[in-house]
Amino acid sequence: MTQDDALQQLRHLARERAFDRHVGSDRLIRAGLDALTAGVESPSLALLAGLLRSEEPKAPELFDQVLEELGLSFRPPADPRAAQWAMAEWVAGQIADGTLDPAPGTWLIRADIAEDLGYPEELEPLVHCAHSLDDWEENGGVSLEELNREAVEAAKHFLDKRPAAEADS
Repeated sequence: MTQDDALQQLRHLARERAFDRHVGSDRLIRAGLDALTAGVESPSLALLAGLLRSEEPKAPELFDQVLEELGLSFRPPADPRAAQWAMAEWVAGQIADGTLDPAPGTWLIRADIAEDLGYPEELEPLVHCAHSLDDWEENGGVSLEELNREAVEAAKHFLDKRPAAEADS
């Protein structure tokens, strides 16, 4: 793992936690160890990476310290709707760049984001992809690869149409 990969992993976990996704202490410690072995330097990083199983409850606080020291802290917008849109952009970005499989990614957008936002038009293509992937059958005539490609394209289209600074629609 390169330093850039390790920093990206830390950024990803920071967003997962900021969007109230469960991130186990074991993952935080592993990310710290990965970053340390990749050559990332931070005063608290070795403390995080060296935590024993019995010390896992300390991991979230140390992880936050590492993020602060590296300038990687992330806080979603305070407004709940703006935070939902920011999460939609984050998930769509992961679908688009291939770091998140389209089926669970579009399902997350459909179930946790679009519903809370009242199923806005901007998310409809991703919600449609979630339904298609959820209902996919091997003998249905459309390949799973095609449905995944459509979901990736829908995610890219959503990101292209939505200005980064836009907080709410």
